[in-house]
Amino acid sequence: MAGKQKRIVFMGTPEFARIVLEKLLQWPGGAVVGVYCQPDRPSGRGRRLSFSPVKELALDRCLPVLQPPNFKSLEEVEKLADFRPDYLVVAAYGLILPSAVLDTASEMPINVHASLLPLYRGAAPIQRAIIEGRSRTGISIMRLTPGMDEGPVLMEESLAIEEQDTAQSLHDKLALLGGDLVVKTLEALKHGKIDPVPQDHDQATYAAKLTKEEGRIIWDRPAKEIHDQIRGMYPWPGAYFDWTSPSGKTIRLKVYPGRVGGDRPPEINPGTVAGLEDEHLAIACRDKMYLTDRVKPENSREMSARSFYCGFMQQCRD
Repeated sequence: MAGKQKRIVFMGTPEFARIVLEKLLQWPGGAVVGVYCQPDRPSGRGRRLSFSPVKELALDRCLPVLQPPNFKSLEEVEKLADFRPDYLVVAAYGLILPSAVLDTASEMPINVHASLLPLYRGAAPIQRAIIEGRSRTGISIMRLTPGMDEGPVLMEESLAIEEQDTAQSLHDKLALLGGDLVVKTLEALKHGKIDPVPQDHDQATYAAKLTKEEGRIIWDRPAKEIHDQIRGMYPWPGAYFDWTSPSGKTIRLKVYPGRVGGDRPPEINPGTVAGLEDEHLAIACRDKMYLTDRVKPENSREMSARSFYCGFMQQCRD
């Protein structure tokens, strides 16, 4: 390790954090000396324990990995301090870190947050920004404090939310931006070019974790709001409604992100699956039609709009 390199302990767990870590590992000004992530969780049908994306990358790079469930014990804090970090870099770690942990960094603990703080503090800033119809969001690099996402902002950069962005596509863009920006921040800190900006706490909003219940679509709303809900809920937990077949059976139908179509004909009630339009199912909203090219009926596979139209709606005559 070069003598002037900063010692960095990275803390993060999901894919967002993996992308940030990948960028951080390329920074010549620092060396990642340890990686913390959440304990392995069971996943898939077999409920087998699986490694998080951050753990997989860290093991691939032969980095030491620690996975304490929390830092309530002095022993865990001392293990962290033994790394003698100059910086803690945290991204989607999944724990609120106590002062004893933050104080282990000799220079600064910093966090990569996927919003323009003080907006959307909390667990689901990417999804909430889309669901609430925002046209821009961004990345904030802040100094970690014991309060949730309350620390002064070191650097930030905004990003447009495109009309067809989903929570997945925006996540991927912001993760790359976050990785680049945390490296820029560390480089600027190294040269003393950062002037932290305190957040205006009176302007703070909070992005609570999504629930499956929030995915239910109420079609008697403007199509733009429904489009924002569907794409903000994709891929998890997904947006859905209860659809009644021609035979009278009601099933839950998951709706994939699509686009807003033309005006709703007055004779078609909101929530009605009106038919097939340009290989999209046309579903009536309050003002316009919503067009989706894919759906997933309850207890069935994901399928194209045409497959659903022919199979479940029994409308194809060929």
